[in-house]
Amino acid sequence: MDRNRFLGGNPIGVIVRLVVLSIIVGIVMSALEIRPETLLYHVQMLIHRISMLGFGVFESIFAYLVLGAVVVVPIWLIARLLGFLGGRSERRD
Repeated sequence: MDRNRFLGGNPIGVIVRLVVLSIIVGIVMSALEIRPETLLYHVQMLIHRISMLGFGVFESIFAYLVLGAVVVVPIWLIARLLGFLGGRSERRD
């Protein structure tokens, strides 16, 4: 693999561009009072919150399952019992 193609040009030119761009971004971040440690903290909190949302979905689904089962299971049980009793009476006739 060609080194110039991998880096996007002359290695020294790429390093100079990266240094200049890093200084400009550093000035802007400093003006906005963004520090590396706070930036890393917020990224860490974002990942944590996303993971909590993911597990929260399972908790919500379980809550909906229980809530629905409170209605569905008794109705199903009554329907099965009525069907079972109705099926027996037809066999006797």
